[in-house]
Amino acid sequence: MHSPWRWILVATIAPITWGSTYVVTAQWLPIDNPVWGAALRALPAGLILLALARQRPRGPWWWRSAVLGVLNVGAFFVLVYVAAQLLPSGVAAMLMATAPAVMLLLAWPLAAERPALLSLAGAAVGFAGVVVLLAGATGPIDPWGVAASLAAMLMSSLGFVLARRWNDGTPVLAVTAWQLTGGGLALVIAALIVEGAPPPLDAAELLGFAYLTLIATALAYVTWFAALQHLTAGAVGLIGLLNPVAGVALGVIVAAEAFSGAQVAGMAIVVAGILLGQPAVRHTVSRLRARRSIAGGTA
Repeated sequence: MHSPWRWILVATIAPITWGSTYVVTAQWLPIDNPVWGAALRALPAGLILLALARQRPRGPWWWRSAVLGVLNVGAFFVLVYVAAQLLPSGVAAMLMATAPAVMLLLAWPLAAERPALLSLAGAAVGFAGVVVLLAGATGPIDPWGVAASLAAMLMSSLGFVLARRWNDGTPVLAVTAWQLTGGGLALVIAALIVEGAPPPLDAAELLGFAYLTLIATALAYVTWFAALQHLTAGAVGLIGLLNPVAGVALGVIVAAEAFSGAQVAGMAIVVAGILLGQPAVRHTVSRLRARRSIAGGTA
């Protein structure tokens, strides 16, 4: 398999599992402790990855890890947790899907990645799909939930672009571990101050946190940052549009949320936007056209 396609497939793991966090949080986790909820998701994942990486930050990675830990983990996880409790899972995931456009815009000045015309077109098509998905969603739309989702999107978009810019060959496992551990420790301190002792958890809640820690955090972040080391920020950001697709699908399957024909159309449009904005797709199409032209000329 051609290398870009491999990393495109790797990148899809993260938004699909992130889309599942909304329904898992809303269905199985305690609702009154968002800071502890974020801390119990981030810190165990960071410690597990740190044990696997066996490497401490060096040089500028001390402050870089702190910055990325805040943007991608600390405040971000709290905001996502709050949004998941205030919004239907599909709506929360859809609002987060505005991130690709922000990543495309931020990657230009911060990572010197000028967005290609078709990347912008892919983002526009993807956003059209998100609009259709949002229009077809049902359930109460809490303005505080919307604000939390948008704030989380802005912070993580900046953090992901900075992670791309600061790519210097440091192993992705180590970089991910430092972010999650640093952000998780900050969350534990904030949780003790704001919410007091950690909440008691029953068996279902423990299983929910285990899933978020191992799959939707440790695995998802490693694959996401690995993809950012091999693809442009814009290309990876567009793959993030799978987040609302997963959120809507799981909301229907697990939480019995309403599902409409408009949402089916929205999903199809989102996928089309993702494919349109991928350089690997464009290169593959160009090669196929060139082969057909050669074949036609020799026929």
